[in-house]
Amino acid sequence: MKKKVVEKEKVVKQGKKVFLEFMDFIKNGNVVELAVGVIIGSAFGKIVSSLVSDILMPLIGIIIGGIDFSDLKLKIGSATISYGMFIQNVIDFLIIAICVFVFVKVIERMTKKEAQIEEEKREEQIILLEQIRDLLQKQKDEIAK
Repeated sequence: MKKKVVEKEKVVKQGKKVFLEFMDFIKNGNVVELAVGVIIGSAFGKIVSSLVSDILMPLIGIIIGGIDFSDLKLKIGSATISYGMFIQNVIDFLIIAICVFVFVKVIERMTKKEAQIEEEKREEQIILLEQIRDLLQKQKDEIAK
């Protein structure tokens, strides 16, 4: 009986430890940021899909002779290959990839500017510290004479 109580306490203690580790993981912030990114990315994907299917593809269809891409199909026996939808999804993907690429480049540029400003501040501090060091050394040399 005592052995079962000890084992139960051990299991409860390990469970609490795992739960606390999980809570630390959640509180870290990366999980929340990732979740927000996924939700926004999903909504953005819907917008881009609508842009492609409702605006771009009809315009492209008009330009190349009134073709509706969503209706393009190839029938082989009893199988139907909807290659028009595939073309639409490829264009969808390319637009999303371009948007993500531009977004990443903008973020990189902003980050690079912030790092450059920090470096300039650091260089000013180093120059001041070097001047203070030189003055202290000069005073030390004068006292030694």
